Formats: sequence, structure tokens, C-alpha cells
Amino acid sequence: MTAPANPDPYTEVLKRLLKDIQELKDSVETQANLRLQKYKTQYRSAAFTKSARNLAHYLALRQFDLRNLQERLAQAGLSSLGRAEASVMSTLDALTDILQRATDSDYCCGDKSPSEYGFHRGQQLLEQHTIELFGPFHPNSKVHIMVTLPTEAAWDYTLVSALLAKGMTCARINCAHDDAGIWQGMIANIRRAEIETGQSCRILMDLAGHKIRTAEVELEPPVRHIKTRKDPFGAMVSPGYLMIVKSGSETQANNGNYGAPFSLAVPEKIFELLTLGSVLAVIDARHKQRYFSVERAISDCQWLASCKLGCYLQPGAEISVYKSVPAEGDKPLASFTVPEFPGSEKRIRLFKNEVLQLTENTIPGAPAQVDETGCMTKPAHIGCTLSSFIDKLKPGHPVWIDDGKLGAVVERVDADGALLRVTHARAEGVTIQSDKGINFPETPLDLPPLSEKDLADLNFACVHADMVGFSFVETLADMDYLIEELAKRNATDLPIVAKIETNTAVKNLPDIILGTIGRHSLGIMIARGDLAVELGSARLAEIQEELLWLCEAGHVPVIWATQVLESIAKKGVRSRPEFTDAAMAVRAECVMLNKGPYILEAIEALINVMMRMQEHQRKKFPRLRALHW
Repeated sequence: MTAPANPDPYTEVLKRLLKDIQELKDSVETQANLRLQKYKTQYRSAAFTKSARNLAHYLALRQFDLRNLQERLAQAGLSSLGRAEASVMSTLDALTDILQRATDSDYCCGDKSPSEYGFHRGQQLLEQHTIELFGPFHPNSKVHIMVTLPTEAAWDYTLVSALLAKGMTCARINCAHDDAGIWQGMIANIRRAEIETGQSCRILMDLAGHKIRTAEVELEPPVRHIKTRKDPFGAMVSPGYLMIVKSGSETQANNGNYGAPFSLAVPEKIFELLTLGSVLAVIDARHKQRYFSVERAISDCQWLASCKLGCYLQPGAEISVYKSVPAEGDKPLASFTVPEFPGSEKRIRLFKNEVLQLTENTIPGAPAQVDETGCMTKPAHIGCTLSSFIDKLKPGHPVWIDDGKLGAVVERVDADGALLRVTHARAEGVTIQSDKGINFPETPLDLPPLSEKDLADLNFACVHADMVGFSFVETLADMDYLIEELAKRNATDLPIVAKIETNTAVKNLPDIILGTIGRHSLGIMIARGDLAVELGSARLAEIQEELLWLCEAGHVPVIWATQVLESIAKKGVRSRPEFTDAAMAVRAECVMLNKGPYILEAIEALINVMMRMQEHQRKKFPRLRALHW
């Protein structure tokens, strides 16, 4: 009798791999089906979409530690499952087929070609959903660019047109700032620029949400500096702006915050005299003559005026109205005095190891008080817009203010509020101002999904926006609430961009996606500023990767947001670390830039990075373009 041939060791390795892959496939399918049953009611006729099934498969796959299996697959020259996000079962099916062909000479059931397993279907679905949400791509990039619009976009059409020409494909309107009149001006300029440039631009209206903020601060004597903007050589880049508002109108006043022009309320009779080209003459606080020219109407109760020189405006100053720049001896059409307005905030500057009292909203913030010897008699204090929340704080709870610029820990809570000890601050200290965000990452909030302001702003968004941003969403129940509010406004087709900016939202993201994509168009924004405060920067570096993987598995478009090329946009300065960060952003479907004086340069730089990186990277897939050294 002939002795049996020794088995081929390599074949035995492949057989063991085949067995492990088949067992993995069975477990993934079983667990995915169990997970999906929870969401039957959120899908039409309980028919799960390909995207929902793939996400469920991916979540099941990632419950296992696959590192040992990956190494064995790589040693055998096979796919190591490292790029399976968009098509999980197709990857496993193709791998099973290859292993069966290699280990069983009688295997004949694998009659599919590799192209029929559906590897590209997941990528196609993600691209389809991206185009549905953001519109067509810019000719020079496969990543959309979103820009947060500054207030001047309401009247500066040249800026808006240039943004579209440079590559902006989506405009973000932050509902935390400005008002409906300004928003309407921004939208009108966007729509006009779309027609004139031939470039598509979707509009995201971002609801402010329940962002807890610092309250008002005690004020200095009232004076307002109307600033011009100059280049490094002192030449004027743009004039100073003043918003002239009819007294008694419902238009919101603005004290010059967030770069918005200072609003000057004028009597109705004076307002009716104004036309394009009218001039307002004033002697400012330095006894200098200044002229404001009326440039354009923003609404029925708002004119925008500009001044080519800086002006220090104060209450009681007399303003004269002329048809045009007056010559010597010209008499004004009318005169009025500048009404009372608040001064600028006192400076509350804090250093590491100093204390800050967090108080009721009604108590204006103020710097620390000291006696003649320099000893503190009263700590610096500032109010919290959600005063009732202070009682929920406990000693040891962390508190972060102004996007993490200042970190503190609660030392005690008493009748005066919460006493915080500063643990993180720059060496030169941090100045705390009003209306800056406060984060309590370890304290439960228990707030309703939308504020009264959000609901009012939603009325405007449902009429004018292409998608609505949902700030501080944390659960599927929150999504249910917004979807119901959209239905009440006959806006069920308005896509939702869920902003992931808390630790709770991160944990609930699979639930949010699976419970939403069967009934509503969805995008995800990785709000890295708030997430960094909630999670810490080291944890954020890991989490932003995981969020990208989950969204790719669900074929949900992602917006990569917060401080992308911030140094260029704000200061015109190029930072090497920021370019590395921007290069990572190519794995998202959309990258968001914040407003700034040099935003056009930032867009140009971002597109340059995108064009280069998309030659080398698609999601997690390295693309081996030929190198020319």
C-alpha cells in the first residue's frame, strides 16, 4: 500500500483560515440580524436598506478582536479586512471564495467574478448620498468645502461670489449669531452667486442648541470703536461698518459682537430720510470729524453705512444727515443724538491655580477685587446662562470654558454658586468674556433637544435652507423629536446634519444612524472643538477615526469640522501641523472652514491639499500612485 502524501503545510494554513472566516461570517450575520430587529419601525415595510445592513454587519464584525486573524491573513497574502467598512459581507464573501478555491480542487460553486461581490456598491452608495446632501463636487476636488459665513456676507456680494469661485460648495449659517434679516441677505447673495458663477452651493442652517454660555460681564464706560481693517502695510482692506436700524423695529440690536457691525438705532423720521449715498457726519470721542456713507439697504428697517477712517462713537454725540458728503456751508437735512448704549466688558483675566466663582445668570461678571495690599477680597465671578444647572455640580467635576481655553475643577458648591479652581490656562492667562461656551463633561444636563429659539429658527430654516444642523444631539429620541418638528412644518425632505459634540452622542452614534437612515436623509458633523473638551485631545484623535469608520459603514456623509487651517483663515499664517490635519480631512466627504479675514486663502490652500492627498488616499485605502524621486 502506498503511504498517503504529506499534507501541504500552506494548504493547512489556508484551511484553518477558511474555517475561521466562515465562523466569523456566521457570527456577524447572526448578530447583525439581532441588532436590526430593534429598528423595524424606522424602515418602510420593515425592509432594511443596504446601508443599514452593512452598518449592522460592521458593528457585529468590530465586536471581535481581529488583530491575530489579520496578521495571519496578511502573511498568507490575503485581504486583512482593514478596508471592509463600506462592504463588509462582500469582503468576507470574496475572501471565503478565494480560500475555498485554494483549498478544494472540487470547489465549483464560486461562480462569481470578483466584481460581482459588490465591493464598489458601498462606495457608490456613499458617493450618491454625498451628492444628494451637498450637491455636485467642485471640479478640483472630491471633497466638499463648507464655510461658515461672516455677517458681512449679507451685504458683501463680492465676498460671497469669490467664496464660490474659490471652491466653497456649502455655506453654513450659524443661527447662534445675527438674525433673520441678515440670514436672508446671506441667502440672497448665495443664490445670486450660484447663477452668476455657475457653481452650486447648498445652505446649512445650524441651530444653536442648548449651548450653556457665560452670562453678561460688568461694563466699562460706553464707547464703540468702529474699526477699519488694514493690511500689514497700513493700507485699508475694508472700511468700518455701522448698521443703522429704525427705532421700534423688531430687528435685533448688535453691540459689535462676533465681527457683526455695531447697530445704531435712529428715530423713524430720520430713517425715512436716508437713501443710498446719504452721509452721516459725527464728531467722535477724540473730537475727530468722521463721515459714514449709506451703502445699501439690508432690509426695510436696516441700512448699512461705512466709514473709511476709524471712529470712536459714544452716546450723546450729535449726528447730522446730508444727501452726500457735505461741502463747507452745507446745511444738514436733520440731526439727532446717539442714544445710550452699553460699554465694552471689563477684563476678567485668569491664570492657573486662581479661582473663579460661577454664579447665577442675573449677576454680572467682574474681575477679582483686591485691597490696598494686593490681597484678594472677592474672587472673579461670572454668571452661567443655565443657572439652575449649578446645583447639579459636585466637587471634582471638571468645567471647561471657551472651547477649552480655560479648564477648571469644582472645589465647592454653596449659596454663592460653584467655586472653580483653574487647572488649565495659557502662561499669559485667559480672558473670560460673555457668551462663551461652558462644558460640563461629567455632569448630566437633562435638557430638551431644542430650545424655544431653535424652534423659532427652525421655521426660517424649513423655508430657506437645504439642510438643518442639529446641535448637541445625543440620542435617537432627540432625532425623533426633530423629525416630528420638521413634519409639523411640512419639511420632511429637509436633510438633518447631526452634530456629534458630546461623549454621550459618541456612544449613541450607531443607534442614531440606524434609527434614522431608513426614514430621513442624514449627515454627520464631527464637531471636534466640543468633542476635544468632552473627551480630551488624546481620546479625540482616536474617536474621530472611529466616527469616520462607522459613518462609512452606514454610507453616511461626514463633515470634518473645527479649526481646519484656522491660522490661515484668521491670521493669514501657515502652520505645518494644521496642514497635516487638513490632509487627514480628505477621508471625510466635506471639510468645514470657519470664517476669517483670509478665508479665500484658506479655501485655496485646502483645495491644494485635497487635490494632492486624493491621489494618495481614499478613506483608509492607500493609493499607490507612481512616485517621482
